Amino acid sequence: MKTFHCNRCQQHVFFENINCGACAAMLGYVPEFKEISAFEPAGGVTWRSLHPQGEGRLFRQCQNYAVANVCNWMIPAESPDTLCPACKLTRTIPNLSVPGNAQYWYRLEHAKRRLLYTLESLGLQAEGRDTDPENGLQFDFLQDDPGGEKVLTGHDRGLITMNVAEADDAIRVKVREEMGEPYRTLLGHFRHEIGHYYFDRLIQGQAWEEPFRALFGDERADYEAALQAHYQAGAPLDWETSFVSAYATTHPWEDWAETWAHYLHIIDTLDTAVGCGMKLMPDTPNEPTLTTLTPVENASFDRLMKQWFPLTYALNSLNRSLGLADAYPFTLAPKVIDKLRFVHRVIHAERPSLTVPSEPRLPESAPHVAV
Repeated sequence: MKTFHCNRCQQHVFFENINCGACAAMLGYVPEFKEISAFEPAGGVTWRSLHPQGEGRLFRQCQNYAVANVCNWMIPAESPDTLCPACKLTRTIPNLSVPGNAQYWYRLEHAKRRLLYTLESLGLQAEGRDTDPENGLQFDFLQDDPGGEKVLTGHDRGLITMNVAEADDAIRVKVREEMGEPYRTLLGHFRHEIGHYYFDRLIQGQAWEEPFRALFGDERADYEAALQAHYQAGAPLDWETSFVSAYATTHPWEDWAETWAHYLHIIDTLDTAVGCGMKLMPDTPNEPTLTTLTPVENASFDRLMKQWFPLTYALNSLNRSLGLADAYPFTLAPKVIDKLRFVHRVIHAERPSLTVPSEPRLPESAPHVAV
C-alpha cells in the first residue's frame, strides 16, 4: 500500500486514519482518487476535499463512517448512495447487541477495505450483487450460534462468509496454535477467500484451466473427500517442497487460494516498502541488499522476487530484535515460486494495457528461503 499524507499539514497518515494527528483535520478515503484526503466542514453533512485532485469538491461520509464509525470512506455529495463501495458489499453485519461485536465489525471492515484497495491497485474487478445478482461479490459476517451451530468461513459463488470469531485476536491465536499454523490473520482470511472468488472468474472454464491443472492438480477431484482426508491424516511430510502451506495440500482449490493470498501478501508489502522508500545497504558484502525498489505495477515477477527475499530478511530480523515471532515464517521452494508466477501471469492478463519489462527467470540455484 502506498503512503498517504494530510493535505492540510503534510503529516504522514495511515489508510485507516479518520483524523490527522498533527492538525486534527478530518480524513477520509476517496475511492475515485485512490487517496486519503483531508476535509473541512462545508455545512450540513457535506465536507470539502482539500486534496489537489478534489479541486474543492464536496463529499459526504459513508453512513458507516458518520453513524457507526467502522469506515473512513467518502461519497460524492451528489451521489444517491448512503454507503461507500466497500460497505455496500457487506450484506450481514454482526449482532451489535453482543458485547465486543462492534469492535469485531470494525476489524472485519478494516481488513476488507485493505483487500479491496489491493484488488483495485491490481486492476481486478470486484463486482457486487447490484451488477451481478447471481455471482457478484458479497460478504456475510456471522457468529456461532450459542446452541452449537458453527459458522464456517468460506466462499460460495461470490458470497464470502467470515466467522466473527476470527476478529477476536485471542481466539484466532488459539486456533492458529491448535492447527499448527505459522501464520493466521484476518486480512489473510479475506485474501484466501477472495482467491476462490477469482478462481471462478478467471480460471474455471477459461483458457487458464488446463495450465492450472498441470501445475496445481485437477480441481474436479472430490473436495469433501479431500477435506476429510486432510483433517484425518494431515499434510504430507514433504509438503514444503511443493506447497506454500500445509493447508494448500488439501485440494487444488485450496492450493490456489493459499497461493493467491500469498501473492497478495507479497504485492501489498512490497508496495508499502516502495512507498516508504526502503533500502538495504549493509556494511558487509555477504548481507542481503536492496538498493532499488521497482513499483509493483511495473515489475516483472522475477523482479518482485529479487526484491522480496531481502525485504523478508529485514522484516524477520527486525521482529526478532523486538522479541517477536518472524513476520514472514515461510519457505518458498522452486515449485511454490512457479505457482506464484502463475498467479502473477493470470492477474496481469487481466491488465493488457500494462507493460511489464521482460527479465530472465531466476535460476534454480537462486536462494528461495526467507530466513
